Amino acid sequence: MKPIFTIILSCFTLFAIAQAPVKKLEAVKTTTPPKIDGLLDDEAWKNVPIATDFIENNPVAGRHEKPEERTEVKIVYDNNAIYVAARMYETSEKRVARELTTRDKIANDDFVGIIFDTYLDGLNGTGFYTTAAGVQYDAKYSNGGNEDDTWNGVWESKVTVDDKGWSAEFKIPYSALRFSKKDVQTWGLNMVRRRQCTQAQMFWNELDPKKNGLMNQEGQLTNLKDITPPLRLGFYPYFSTYLNHYPYNTADVKNTTGSVNGGMDVKYGINASFTLDMTLIPDFGQVQSDNKVLNLTPFEVKYTENRPFFTEGTELFNKGNLFYSRRVGGQPIDYGNAYNNLKPGEEVIRNPTETRLLNATKLSGRLSNGLGIGVFNAITNSANAIVEDANGNRREVETSPLTNYNILVLDQNLKNNSAITLINTNVNRFGKDYNSDVGGLVFNLKNKANSYGVSGYGLMSNLFYTDHTKTGYSYEVSAGKTQGNFTAQVTEDLVNDNYDSNDLGILFNNNYFDHNINLQYANYKPKGNLFTNWGLYSNIYYSRMYKPSAFQKLELNLGSFFRFKNTWQGNINLNNNREGNDFYEPRVAGRVFRRPEENNLNFNINTSRSNRLNGYIFVALRNRNRFAGKGYDAEVGYNLRVTNNFGIGGDISYTPRSNYVGFSTMDTVSNNPIFARRDMQTVENIFNVKYTFNNVAGLSFRLRHYWSKLNNKEFYDLAQDGELTHLTSTNFDHAVDQNYNVWNIDMIYEWQFAPGSTLSLAWKSSALTSSNIAKYGYLNNFDNTFNQPKNNNYSVKILYYIDYQNLKKKRV
Repeated sequence: MKPIFTIILSCFTLFAIAQAPVKKLEAVKTTTPPKIDGLLDDEAWKNVPIATDFIENNPVAGRHEKPEERTEVKIVYDNNAIYVAARMYETSEKRVARELTTRDKIANDDFVGIIFDTYLDGLNGTGFYTTAAGVQYDAKYSNGGNEDDTWNGVWESKVTVDDKGWSAEFKIPYSALRFSKKDVQTWGLNMVRRRQCTQAQMFWNELDPKKNGLMNQEGQLTNLKDITPPLRLGFYPYFSTYLNHYPYNTADVKNTTGSVNGGMDVKYGINASFTLDMTLIPDFGQVQSDNKVLNLTPFEVKYTENRPFFTEGTELFNKGNLFYSRRVGGQPIDYGNAYNNLKPGEEVIRNPTETRLLNATKLSGRLSNGLGIGVFNAITNSANAIVEDANGNRREVETSPLTNYNILVLDQNLKNNSAITLINTNVNRFGKDYNSDVGGLVFNLKNKANSYGVSGYGLMSNLFYTDHTKTGYSYEVSAGKTQGNFTAQVTEDLVNDNYDSNDLGILFNNNYFDHNINLQYANYKPKGNLFTNWGLYSNIYYSRMYKPSAFQKLELNLGSFFRFKNTWQGNINLNNNREGNDFYEPRVAGRVFRRPEENNLNFNINTSRSNRLNGYIFVALRNRNRFAGKGYDAEVGYNLRVTNNFGIGGDISYTPRSNYVGFSTMDTVSNNPIFARRDMQTVENIFNVKYTFNNVAGLSFRLRHYWSKLNNKEFYDLAQDGELTHLTSTNFDHAVDQNYNVWNIDMIYEWQFAPGSTLSLAWKSSALTSSNIAKYGYLNNFDNTFNQPKNNNYSVKILYYIDYQNLKKKRV
């Protein structure tokens, strides 16, 4: 098949369209910095240019703010910091939404923010926000608009609310920014305000929804003179202690254990461009528990990364989708080996599910010529399982050797918000296991108007075994129209049968050749009194096995999204999966399952978040053209703001399936896959409570109960042609029904007692039960899970921020 990208490139034409004028604001240098109290009455703010006339991005794109609801922002600076004064007018104090949350969380709040692009590259930025309740939020922006809200800077802000609206003052020290040493500088600048009562979001320099990107639609802050990047050096030592209790009630096994930990993070600004982040003996014991599920697929479950070091400032390392940070400190590579070759009477009494992270380092930054450089390194300790025989004799089985993880990235910004990237990842294991190396080229090219673009990557993987090397490759190329009411994109994606990036990345399967066509039409200024915007979209996805070439899947999607005048939002989607070949469900190489045609109808509606009680409803109807397979999804989410301090919320979902068919077990003699027709029920219930004492201290509680039950009704042989046939063998385990329960409580009190410093107290309770007895319903399972023995973990952690600049001042 002739690669489609050659056709795309042959007809791909780049042309420019008219650009909106760029707003400019002149910065004023002051010798007397303002007092950060939110009052805006300092001498420094007098006779300073005002940025005003903000323009709505949604719900009504292009609408200018009313004079009585206007926004006014002033910016001054000195040798140490940038200062911002913002006045947000309202016709009444009651129209100012100010729900209290802890840092980096925005709920039912008005907010104002400022985004700096210190290198004026239209790609990278740093944002600082405060809500009308005085809660800080900050983020890094990359690739024109990708937001990393896990980044935390140390800066000051105060707000006041009065009968004319509310006001805010910021002090952003230069230590929270990266910039060059030029005598006179111009920075990219945009400012944003949200009015929660109308769900309106407005920008100083217009952010046109018909255009792709955030940073490329910025204004400019001009005439910054004689500012010098300071030495950016911060230490984050921590101390933590844990008490763990599980009722083993077994001789020689303690029910209660404790531990004390200590370590430190270091952030060092090597120069104006580069920052070194290091973590030594990190402690992630207080991060949110994983949402574990009953996995019936042939692929692993991808879990969300909640560890701060691996979520903050990783935009460079995520190029090409080669970095799945949960690999670092994840399950030992030879976890299952502990259960192999057990002698009579032996059992595994200990098998760690995670490897111990010893240290990790990130070096990242960008030169004035637009070259971004990223270096990542992490080391995990070896892991050993313990096997014990009937006489109490023990032996160790290594499940993971000492392992070193590395990433190197060179990312060059080009004109027109374009970029080209070289990336390499490798994993070195100091033992008998293989090593790996994956790398290649990533590109994102756009025309001058950012209205058309072509992007993609070419990657190669090498797995180094003792006696051979396994080499594979993959590429992706995508091209399309990215601006205007109508947008379109065509993508080709090839992964050959030897490509494997799973040592540091995540790839569910290889050996495919895929094509995607995405089309969308959006109307951002519809006529009439019903909608503020609406759109239509469609998608065609076609997949083939690469080697040997064979049809896999054809999927068709058609949908619509809409936003009402009352700020409610909705979406409806029709999906058709044609009958196809599934080469993964049989769990045996070379076998195929003829997956039946499936039709789905999805619908969701979201109420206005400004309401005291708000939420969403999601409904899906599903139909499979084999054995009259049917299913549906029903999900309800809700948030109730009892007061500005106290709120509750949750998500409840119910997803039954009837007469669905899938892999069940293996024939123990012929090693032939056995499939089953089955009924399934899954219920997930998440309940949240939060009480915020003030803008630096709050208590959160999260309870999750997940239940899934599978009842097999009839078993089938899988024929060589992929069809299901009458079962003749009895050489398999018939007791493969499943009943799976997960229980998690995460309760955390967090107090930011000083800038960048926190005290946190946590209680985590967990239980997991799984059996092949699946006779009872949800209420019985909930009651049984509630009464199961649970692992309870209590911890205290103190993290203290030490700024080298403050130490230097005290020494002087």
